[in-house]
Amino acid sequence: MTLFQVSANFATFRFGSITVISSNPEKQKEIEKMGAKAAIGTMEDVSFLMETFKGADAVYCMETFGFFNPDFDYLKYINQIAHNYKQAIEQSSVKKVIHLSSIGAHTSEGVGILKFHHLAETILGQLPEKVVIKFIRPVGFYVNLLGQIPTIKSQGIIVSNFGSKEKEPWVSPYDIANVIAEEFGRPFDNRKIRYVASDEVSSTEIAEILGNTIGKPDLKWVTITDGQYLDGLLKFGMNKQIAKDYVAMQAAQRNGSIYEDFNLHKPTFGKVKFSDFAKEFASFYNQ
Repeated sequence: MTLFQVSANFATFRFGSITVISSNPEKQKEIEKMGAKAAIGTMEDVSFLMETFKGADAVYCMETFGFFNPDFDYLKYINQIAHNYKQAIEQSSVKKVIHLSSIGAHTSEGVGILKFHHLAETILGQLPEKVVIKFIRPVGFYVNLLGQIPTIKSQGIIVSNFGSKEKEPWVSPYDIANVIAEEFGRPFDNRKIRYVASDEVSSTEIAEILGNTIGKPDLKWVTITDGQYLDGLLKFGMNKQIAKDYVAMQAAQRNGSIYEDFNLHKPTFGKVKFSDFAKEFASFYNQ
C-alpha cells in the first residue's frame, strides 16, 4: 500500500518553475541541482506553507510519517497536516491541487491504516469548489517488498499475513510520477480521482519471479496469522496502533475488500512491470 513516500513532501509550480519543499536542509543542494528552487520548512508550520504557496499556479501535496514513535497519534497528525494544507491553499488562492492519496481512501472502515488517506481527502474536499483537486490513488508499491530482504536472506521465505494465488495490483513509483506529471499537463476542469497501477501478480508469482531473479528458485511466500504478524511488527519496534492498523490493512488485502472501488475504476496499467522491478530488487538484494 501507499506507505513509503518520496523524500520531498510537496511542491509548488509557478509557470514553468518548480519549488520543492523539504524539511531536511541537507536536501537543498540536491533540489537545486535538479533545477528547482528549494524551500526548507515543515508541513506542521502553516505560516510557512501559506508563504510558500503564495503565487503558485499549482500545488502537489502528500502526507508521510514515521512508524516507530510509541506515543505518536498518526490520525491526529494527519488531521493537522491536512487542515494546514487546506488553510494554506485557501489563503494563497491556489486553484490547482494534486494530492497523492492511496487505494483504500474511498472509505474509513475496514482498510486499516489507509483510513488516514480518506481523512486527508475528506478535509481537502472541503475546499471551495473553485479549487480543482486531482486525487491520485496508487495501489501497493513494489518497493515495499524490499523490506522482505532480511527475511529472505535469513530464512529463505517471504512472510506476510496476506498472500494467495489470486492476482493483486502493484505499482512502481515511476509510473506514479508519470501519472502526476501527466495530470499537471492536463486541464484542471473538475475534481477527479485517478487510480494508478503497473501490473497484477499473485504472491505466488512474486516469490517465483523474485526467487529466480536473485538465484533462490525455492523462494516461497508464507502466510501467517494476523496475530503472528502483529507480534513481529511490535517486536521490531513499530508503534502499537500503527502496527494494529497495518495488519488490518493487509487483512483487507487478503479478503479483497480493499480493492472494491479500484475494481470499479480500474486504470490502464503503467509501463513498469513486475519483472522490471525484480531486477531492481536483485540489485538491492545483492548489495
